[in-house]
Amino acid sequence: MNAVASDNALQEEDRLRADLYGFLGTLMAGPPSKDLLAKTAGLTGDDGDLGNAISAMARVAAVTKERAVESEFNALFIGVGRGELLPYASFYLTGFLNEKPLAALRKDMAAQHMVRADNVFEPEDNIASLFEMMAGMITGRFGDAVTLERQTEFYNKHIAPWASHFFADLEAAKNSVFYASVGAAGRAFMEIEREAFRMNAA
Repeated sequence: MNAVASDNALQEEDRLRADLYGFLGTLMAGPPSKDLLAKTAGLTGDDGDLGNAISAMARVAAVTKERAVESEFNALFIGVGRGELLPYASFYLTGFLNEKPLAALRKDMAAQHMVRADNVFEPEDNIASLFEMMAGMITGRFGDAVTLERQTEFYNKHIAPWASHFFADLEAAKNSVFYASVGAAGRAFMEIEREAFRMNAA
């Protein structure tokens, strides 16, 4: 394989990573619309752990109604007072919201020229926002595409310490049906990313 082909393969791999970060981030940001459920139902995966999780998510999406998944999302993440789960780095790492992990994230966001949208009121260490940031860093949405080394630093600092735990909790949550399959896919993806970043740093 020549150098050009290798570069193209790497670019395709990065595009797929960014797409999956973006897709999972969208699912975590709000209940999926009928169209997004239909697109999810059309996904296929290979025989690996992540591929199997994506195929399972597609099967669940195919039999999930928009109103049902909205109720599920509300029970999981909004609730009366609070939902079953709090998908924030600060909460998972300290037990409280708006703690040091959020302050550290805001510092790193400023360094990457990332700002919270005016219509977003959630703390930035929400899993959906972090995945949107990773997707944007890979694709260059916030300027030049971020190097793999910088991606590794961001992932290890803001995502790796808690995301797998969160997705495992999402799989097992009392109110999870469709989102149990999202949790399985997210956990499998995090395992792949963690190992890939570890190998790159070796």
